[in-house]
Amino acid sequence: MRDVYLIGAGQSRFGSFPDETYRTLFEIAVDEALTSIDSLERTDIDESFVGTLGVGGRQIGLSGPAVTEFAGIQGIPTTRVENACAASGYAIRSAVQAVKSGMADIVLAGGYEVMTDTSGDVTRYWLGVSGETEWERLAGTTFSGVYAQMASAHMERYGTTADQLGAVAVKNHDHGSRNPKAHLGFTCTMDDVRSAPTVADPLNLFHCCPTTDGAAAVIIAAPSVARELADTPIKISGVGAASDGVGLFQRDTYTSLPASRRAAEQAYEMADIGPEDLDLAEVHDCFAIAELLAYEDLGICEPGGAGELVESGATALGGDLPVNTSGGLKSKGHPIGATGAGQAVEIFEQLTNNAGDRQVDGARIGLTHNVGGSGGAAVVHLFERLEEVPA
Repeated sequence: MRDVYLIGAGQSRFGSFPDETYRTLFEIAVDEALTSIDSLERTDIDESFVGTLGVGGRQIGLSGPAVTEFAGIQGIPTTRVENACAASGYAIRSAVQAVKSGMADIVLAGGYEVMTDTSGDVTRYWLGVSGETEWERLAGTTFSGVYAQMASAHMERYGTTADQLGAVAVKNHDHGSRNPKAHLGFTCTMDDVRSAPTVADPLNLFHCCPTTDGAAAVIIAAPSVARELADTPIKISGVGAASDGVGLFQRDTYTSLPASRRAAEQAYEMADIGPEDLDLAEVHDCFAIAELLAYEDLGICEPGGAGELVESGATALGGDLPVNTSGGLKSKGHPIGATGAGQAVEIFEQLTNNAGDRQVDGARIGLTHNVGGSGGAAVVHLFERLEEVPA
């Protein structure tokens, strides 16, 4: 199978936008993705994959074609992908498969979500169905409650502290304050984190991502197209995906997401790249504990070492391996269906040296890690900047 390249990317601002719809937000993302590529027209796109959970009932009907047709991409096959919070990460994976197989040369992959136009109860319902409905949500467990159980288990087993969870928030808000498209683009201090109200003990407000509106889109292409159109070729060198029991109670561990581990192993093997080769990563930090688990599951540190790693500053801008330079889900925001594609947008901007004040100097290899629910699904992509597309 042939190689695959990321040649363009764009996203809307993330936040609360009562004057926008899921169609208009996706159109903004598509427009920006196309603008990032010289000489590519909507009519050049062969296929599209669109991720969304469909918060508020927007999953009903042909919501995939609804957004692509509105964005002016007409007549091509469009597939809606739903895998909870990993929806657009899996949409990118589907786009990679389409190009690798030779069925398409240029594929649009992206996602959208509108989450701020429903009541708190309705939003909690939609977040709840990202997990195990019958035995968790209907029994009263919230999304934050599931991750709180993981945090408690990690703290008990490894001695992880509340301040180490807080260090994730402080770091990601610092990064997000440099991102003009972030939902919560402000800095915070450790004192701010310590004094925040409890959401689900031991997690407080600053340990939790916001509910967000937004859209993101990327353009995936065959080598011949990348050779012609890409100023800076970004090869998608590795892809890995895995599933697991949807309910936390169905798994053997509360201190790891096995689906993340398996997805990362597949991606590293495909790319012949290891965690020691990474220059930056965008990981799924819906809650602060999720970022710490990601460090360990992706092989960035040993099990139990994540708390000390984030406290050391190694994963901040200027550190050995900056993580979530976009601000992550915590600061940039978490419009569920757009999150995975939004991570790829950040990596594209970093590897093409267009990340502004949050630019990682000399970035050449980046990783995205997108999780569905509390770990029922995970997808990992590895991106590598090349000097030219091999003949």
